[in-house]
Amino acid sequence: MACSPARVSAHKETVVIKASFAATRPEGAYALAVTVGRDDMLHDRLAFLPEAPRSLVVRAAEAQRFERDPGTVAETFIDDDGVARRVLLVGIGGAGDDAAGERAGSALAARLLLSGEATLVVDAQGLDAATGAKLAFGASARSWRYDHYRTKLPRKQKPTLEEIVVVGAGAGAEDAFASEAALLAGLDLTRALVSEPANIVYPESFVERARAALEPLGVAFEVLDEAAMRELGMGALLGVAQGSVRPPRLLAMRWNGGGDEAPVVFVGKGITFDTGGISIKPAAGMEAMKWDMGGAGAVTGAMMALASRKAKANVVGVCALAENMPDGNAQRPGDIVTSMSGQTIEVINTDAEGRLVLADAMTWAQRQYQPKVMIDLATLTGAMIISLGHEYGGLFANDDDLAAKLADAGRASGDKLWRLPMGDAYNKIMDSQIADMRNAGSRDAGSITAACFLGRFVDEGVKWAHLDIAGMVWADKPGTLYDKGATGYGVALLNRFIADNHEI
Repeated sequence: MACSPARVSAHKETVVIKASFAATRPEGAYALAVTVGRDDMLHDRLAFLPEAPRSLVVRAAEAQRFERDPGTVAETFIDDDGVARRVLLVGIGGAGDDAAGERAGSALAARLLLSGEATLVVDAQGLDAATGAKLAFGASARSWRYDHYRTKLPRKQKPTLEEIVVVGAGAGAEDAFASEAALLAGLDLTRALVSEPANIVYPESFVERARAALEPLGVAFEVLDEAAMRELGMGALLGVAQGSVRPPRLLAMRWNGGGDEAPVVFVGKGITFDTGGISIKPAAGMEAMKWDMGGAGAVTGAMMALASRKAKANVVGVCALAENMPDGNAQRPGDIVTSMSGQTIEVINTDAEGRLVLADAMTWAQRQYQPKVMIDLATLTGAMIISLGHEYGGLFANDDDLAAKLADAGRASGDKLWRLPMGDAYNKIMDSQIADMRNAGSRDAGSITAACFLGRFVDEGVKWAHLDIAGMVWADKPGTLYDKGATGYGVALLNRFIADNHEI
């Protein structure tokens, strides 16, 4: 078998199947999947099988009501020269479904990950190279697991699937997969960061993990410690961090692939654990606040994807990293802090901390890099989950063209966005009687007023978007490209946005 592996790099703690491409099917033990389009004649599609097993597969598909929709699967076993071979038919729908390959690969990985099969061979005859690459991507993305802390997994819960070999997808499939492999590397990094508990990933260790992953790829790092932030006047960020024994960090990662162009700046909220501070959260479910750094995780993973594929763009990822804890030195409701911008903030609620760290990070990023475009990502408000559930991230922007481009990137990548309004009436709610603004208003329109707060820290002439991804970075049920847990939301979105709009 002529087989060129396109290995996806992974942390030792993660499970990610490897993908490769070949012209012919291999010998030996493996599960066999066959892609079936809506208009395919099934007997003809299975012509490589002898008549008896071919008829068995067709009858089994009919019995399972296999209708060939993308991601649907029919399964049976055949006698293949004395070997019991698992055969799966996987639907890819009709022409024009760009996500069909991803959904087919995802369905196969979900079906076989714990099945006892180690190798899956997919007969993809008739698929174009791009769809074949997407199929491999879907399988690899869906297979991701984080089992580092599982010491006593029952045998039936241990993953067995190790590789997928896509056969006959065209000469360019391996090349097409190269960019998908870069995206997988970014997803892997983001999901690992988001999955780790707060005693493992905190501001300092977040920086070191990012550095270990990205510096070898040519990403330049700048890290501000507590003293440097104090000298710059970052009272908003430091106020959030002052109740924790874990010191805050401001992390900047720069990828220069686009000549002399002003960089696009991504800013991620990186609250590595959020108790709510003095305005403490209820105990039930508080453990989930380890992923309150999902915005910073997405920014870091996006930088990994861009650097891995050598993107021809200038991009900076800035992460505002802090832990929000309620000790005797913690910030109090009613305190007033002075942000790096010079604007003063009355802290009404210490659990509205994400907007405080972002305010200083955005100010610093604009002064340091003079971007024309700045996008922040944050698990900012529970109100966003009430508004949009777990189907869309919230999109706010001061520029219609930027909003449209982000929405387009969301549709193309699968990281969907829905735009919400802003305006003076909402912005006025954030006025304070004794300071320039307050950090929390009423429950009404909570996601919108939070976006308006952030908008006060955007410089004139900077195109800015705020993505509230509170409902998207963690999932309680499997999705197309992820199992329960960290989703990696935002990585594909940012990667696609840069590819479509800012590469030279």
